[in-house]
Amino acid sequence: MAGGTIVLTSGAKEHPGKMTLFVFLTCLVASSGGLIFGYDIGISGGVTSMDSFLSRFFPSVYRQQMADSSTNQYCKFDSQLLTLFTSSLYVAALISSFLASTVTRVFGRKWSMFAGGITFLLGSAINGAAVNVLMLILGRVLLGIGIGFANQSVPLYLSEMAPAKLRGMLNIGFQLMITIGIFAANLINYGTASIEGGWGWRVSLGLAAVPAVIITVGSLVLPDTPNSLIERGYDEEAKAMLRKIRRTEDIQAEYGDLVAASAEAKSIDHPWSNILQRRYRPQLCMAILIPSFQQLTGINVIMFYAPVLFKTIGFGSEASLASAVISGIVNVFATFVSIATVDKLGRRKLFLQGGTQMLVSQLLVGTLIALKFGTSGVATDMSTNYASIIVLFICFYVAAFAWSWGPLGWLVPSEIFPLEIRSAGQSITVSVNMLFTFIIAQVFLTALCHLKFGLFYFFAGWVVIMTVFVALFLPETKNVPIEEIVLVWKKHWFWGKFISDDDIHVGNLEVAKHTIEAA
Repeated sequence: MAGGTIVLTSGAKEHPGKMTLFVFLTCLVASSGGLIFGYDIGISGGVTSMDSFLSRFFPSVYRQQMADSSTNQYCKFDSQLLTLFTSSLYVAALISSFLASTVTRVFGRKWSMFAGGITFLLGSAINGAAVNVLMLILGRVLLGIGIGFANQSVPLYLSEMAPAKLRGMLNIGFQLMITIGIFAANLINYGTASIEGGWGWRVSLGLAAVPAVIITVGSLVLPDTPNSLIERGYDEEAKAMLRKIRRTEDIQAEYGDLVAASAEAKSIDHPWSNILQRRYRPQLCMAILIPSFQQLTGINVIMFYAPVLFKTIGFGSEASLASAVISGIVNVFATFVSIATVDKLGRRKLFLQGGTQMLVSQLLVGTLIALKFGTSGVATDMSTNYASIIVLFICFYVAAFAWSWGPLGWLVPSEIFPLEIRSAGQSITVSVNMLFTFIIAQVFLTALCHLKFGLFYFFAGWVVIMTVFVALFLPETKNVPIEEIVLVWKKHWFWGKFISDDDIHVGNLEVAKHTIEAA
């Protein structure tokens, strides 16, 4: 209508689709890509707390760690070389995610997963056989390349295969596999630390080959997503796959949406420059801020360095590994809370509740450590009850992260990009995530030495900022088909001003619920 304005009076239309055994199994296999990420997060902290590993590769840290109790506990593990062992992986993941974007778009999501699995497998072999720090770093770089490919492709695959009403639950399978990988690594570290002869760390590092084999073999049997098939010109195969995963013949509306999105994507020669356009400003901001905030929660301070952290606050070697196992168990089970509620409560409520619980937990942990160690870092023996209370509040913090920022930090970015910028957007998400993961992994031990208990207050401050950001700027995306999430941005009080009516492509998307008002 000339001079008319499109007014969106309700949410986007719903496409038919149910949970089928085929969809469940394909998403389960694809989710296993999270195992390699989780295993690495869990294994590195445990290995770097093993005396045999430290004495062989980082003798200066080992001498500090063996010092008497009068030593400043906050600074016992302060070594840039030691943190480089952990953080070098994330630089490689950051860089490789950009190459993964091209592979994902040109060859499909499954082959990007396959490339990630193969590279991770090679890295695990080199790390398990390492005889010097150079081999360790080389293995870590290969592990990072594998993680960059898997983290770029798996969330996209899950979001594209899942029916809109189940997308949150199925996508969180990726985070669930990350938590299972962390927990498995904690258990393995606990067992291998007691191996006589001091070679248990080789078993821990070498067993990274197991999750690598799982995703490598699994990716070979995975089907391509309808989105990827259309993007690469296989229209009939895309229709057949859409019928199979939705278990209905009524796929024409959804197929039309995918074709329209693909046609627009193919009209764009430079997706990396296109994502800078004004109409994609909401997605670009989320692709940068959500993964940044996810790491600024401080979670990887716990996950990377849990055994080191527990040893720092007075636990013995075995007790520190056991405490890491406990937090790992909490991480796994709390993720199921998110799986069960994310498509009912929505993303925003979980973000807000989780942020509040993390804030309280971090403030309490920081205060408890301050009362015991003060600013000197020297304390008398910690009582069992006092140590248990610290572990309890750390578990409260881990649980809150596991049902909020953990899974949603991957879910929300993977579902907000239109097809024409999806691979580029996901690469930005992964790269920013890896950049902040690298920074925090590299500076944590030094920051702990200088900021002491104040480090927990530092992360608590960021939790306040990100929780306010979600409350004001993140719209709810539950149950909305991926190709129609532009409607959500258009209705938002702030982001709507970046999107014109022409950007919505109402005719192409066949949006059912709208009215036309005369100007």
